[in-house]
Amino acid sequence: MKKKADDNTVKKSSGKLKNAIREFISYVRGRPKRVVVTYIILRLLVILTLVHQIFIGNYYYALLCLLTLLLFMIPAFADRKLSIELPSTLEVVILLFAFSAEILGEIQNFYGIFHSWDTMLHTMNGFMMAAIGFTLIDVLNNNPKFHFTASPVFVAFTAFCFSMTVGVMWEFFEFAMENAFNIDMQRDFVIDTVATTNTVINPTGANKSVVLHNVHSVISGISNGEVKTFSYDGYLDVGIKDTMKDLMVNCIGALVFSLIGVFYIKGRGHFAEKFVPTYKRSNDGSDSETEE
Repeated sequence: MKKKADDNTVKKSSGKLKNAIREFISYVRGRPKRVVVTYIILRLLVILTLVHQIFIGNYYYALLCLLTLLLFMIPAFADRKLSIELPSTLEVVILLFAFSAEILGEIQNFYGIFHSWDTMLHTMNGFMMAAIGFTLIDVLNNNPKFHFTASPVFVAFTAFCFSMTVGVMWEFFEFAMENAFNIDMQRDFVIDTVATTNTVINPTGANKSVVLHNVHSVISGISNGEVKTFSYDGYLDVGIKDTMKDLMVNCIGALVFSLIGVFYIKGRGHFAEKFVPTYKRSNDGSDSETEE
């Protein structure tokens, strides 16, 4: 009886896997050529990176490769399970974003080699999240099932707020990972000027900042049981500057798309169509049902 049950479980799992593969192949066949070519090239590069990381025994980076392959499935999942069709331009951007963040940024250390790499990705994230937020409210705005009509400015403002909320939640995640696992996701900066109201620097206790220029610091700490001294040509900022920079460029990306969205709703521009997902409808014009 147990063997029969195990066989049935294996058959069900195999059947689900085959159905998933068939759905994915069907989805890929229906996409534009540039999307398919981009997806194949990036996927092959990730697989090669995965094999290399396993070969050298770096299993953390191997997990990042698996995560990247999973992120590559988001467009197909949105299309098949949520009945949301992504424009080919947005789909390519999502694929490149995932590859740039995980494979190039983390594994190939582009974050360290190119100091503006992280800034670029956070700006793109703000732009993309605003597009998604724009879509969520625009779908409701145009759905006959809802008695809801919003002005273009309100839709754009909601998209902007959605993007900024995602950006803030990501910074919370970075802070939690850094404190829980000592992962430096909030990049540190060395700066030589600081303004402070700290009573050690300003013993009068007055609520007035003291500006210190040409700061030089020497930091001592214990590492692996040994006392080590680190000398910096400046003040070591532990992530605050990086966090604020990320939120500001996220804001810029969100603001740019929100403005584009206003013109799109007013029918004065079609650039946003390349980044706005659409909710698929059935042939009779009604909303399509989400697949089980």
